[in-house]
Amino acid sequence: MDQVRLARHRDVMARHVDSGAVPGIVSLLDHGGETHVTALGDLPAGADTIFRISSMTKPVTAVAALVLVEECVLRLGDPIGDLIPELAEPRVLRAIDSPIDDTVAARGPITVRHLLTSTFGHGVIMAPPGTYPVQAAIAAAGLEPGPPNPASTPDSTEFVRLLGTLPLLSQPGEKWWYDTAYDVLGVLIERATGQRLAEFLAERVFAPLGMRDTGFHVGPGEVARLATAYSTTDSGERTVYDPAEGGQWSTPPAFQSGAGGLVSTAADYLAFLGMLRRGGAPVLSRPSVLTLSTDQLTSAQKAGGGLVDGFFDTSGWGFGVSVVTARDDIHKTPGRFGWEGGLGTSGQVDPAEDLITVLLTQQAWTSPAGPRVYSDFLTSAYQALD
Repeated sequence: MDQVRLARHRDVMARHVDSGAVPGIVSLLDHGGETHVTALGDLPAGADTIFRISSMTKPVTAVAALVLVEECVLRLGDPIGDLIPELAEPRVLRAIDSPIDDTVAARGPITVRHLLTSTFGHGVIMAPPGTYPVQAAIAAAGLEPGPPNPASTPDSTEFVRLLGTLPLLSQPGEKWWYDTAYDVLGVLIERATGQRLAEFLAERVFAPLGMRDTGFHVGPGEVARLATAYSTTDSGERTVYDPAEGGQWSTPPAFQSGAGGLVSTAADYLAFLGMLRRGGAPVLSRPSVLTLSTDQLTSAQKAGGGLVDGFFDTSGWGFGVSVVTARDDIHKTPGRFGWEGGLGTSGQVDPAEDLITVLLTQQAWTSPAGPRVYSDFLTSAYQALD
């Protein structure tokens, strides 16, 4: 990468810290195996700081599921009801604005593929609370969408029981819905293996990749390296969302969220994304990585979906990752894949440019579109390429 342009990238990141937009940043760019790390601002351990990566957990859970698919323990077309009977015979809302008891039978079972593609029929409703009757039922069940909250989430058995009391929002396989599928996928992995999700991930993903700082909580000996997590009040003021000492990630959670529960570091997540960039070894086969990073959605499944307006105009969805499908920006290389974390993080792989980008901040996003630091990070990363 061009050194002058790398300095420009660092200056762009520094502006966001100096302006107070974020307390601290770890920026990692890896181009063809040449790694450049920038750590700025209020971070307890510099580049080795541990962050809550929230939805960047989803690609990790997808990889774990594909390990089981490769071993034929799971199959993409298998109904999940054999292992999760709570979701074996779901009812489906007649329409999204129907009363909670106005349902029809599902036209087919929920499958492993539906979970991996986030089309099993449930997820975040991108509308203000109270827009649809089902939102009140979701909130009453304790499954209202929001940032990760491990201290108040029920265990996996209770989670799927509660989810099973709710109707699906659409027929299995019909439409993309964000988030919930990967929590269900984590439960499926647990029931298929007889292990807690953390144990399976540690054995089959983290240990082979040397990811020593990634897990669902931070032990007493490492909590000093955990960044304080911040959110923003309605008036625009920064407030502590989760402290390092005595916070929600300082003890093992009852529910190990496959959708958003992990903590990690820049080096660990580079190891994970590097595995995907080089074709999967030693965790997956190359065909599995190609499948994971290919847009799996039909036009019908994308219709009316996405986190923001136009989300699917230039992006698709693979297994746990978004996939760029059209170039409309400097950093939008078709085939680039990865995902973000709403607590302030991003991880992307660009096979065409042989580039990995990892952004870690502890400032939560205020909208699904992401803050300026996110878009500026990607733009300044790509301008640094030779």
